[in-house]
Amino acid sequence: MAKLRYFDRTQTTEEPESAAAAPHSEFLRTGKITRNRAHWLAAERRYLTHDEVADKTGRRLQTAGEKTHQHINGFHRAIQFPKMVFHRTLKDSPHLGYCHVTASRTKFAHYEDVSWAFYIANFYADIGENDNFFQHIDVQYSRMYFAVAIRPGEHTAERMTIDRNVRGNGVLFRTHDPQVAIKNVLLLGARNEQLREIIRQL
Repeated sequence: MAKLRYFDRTQTTEEPESAAAAPHSEFLRTGKITRNRAHWLAAERRYLTHDEVADKTGRRLQTAGEKTHQHINGFHRAIQFPKMVFHRTLKDSPHLGYCHVTASRTKFAHYEDVSWAFYIANFYADIGENDNFFQHIDVQYSRMYFAVAIRPGEHTAERMTIDRNVRGNGVLFRTHDPQVAIKNVLLLGARNEQLREIIRQL
C-alpha cells in the first residue's frame, strides 16, 4: 500500500470568482501576467509530516476522550470512573486513532470479575485477533465506541491485553451510537441491580 500524504487545507483560500480564468488564457487575452496569489496555491500546497498529522489527530482524540469521561461521570455520583485518558494513532494512517477513556472491574453476565477498558476510535472496525487490534477498518462512521475485557500482558510488550476468554473475543460492546455506548458503560459501572434498572429505562 502506498504511503499516505497529507496536506494542510487551512493554508488554502477560496479563489475569487473574478480570478476564475486560467493564468495562460488571461495572458493571451490581455497580455498581462496574473500576479493573483490564488493562481499559485496548488504549487504552494504544504504537505504535513506523519508526526504532524498524528499530533493533530491525538489532540482531537484527547479532547473527545475527556469530554466523554466528564459525561459518564456526570450521570450519577454512585457511578464514577477513573480518568485514564490517553490515545494512540495507527502507524501508517496517522489520521486514524483511538483513545482510552477509562477502565474498571465489574461482574459481567456469568463472568464474576471482569476487568475492562472503554475506548473511542475515529473509525469503525472489527476488533482483531491475536496482536492485530483492528481489522477491516471502515471510515463510513466517524466514531466507534467499544469496551473490551482486559488482563495483564504476559508475552507482549503491552502492559494490558484483551482477555479473549470473555465471550470468545473479549469484546463487551461495540457501537457507533454515543447514546448506546454511554448506556453500556454506565451498566458496566453500576454496583447494584436497582441502578442497572434505572439505566436500562433511559
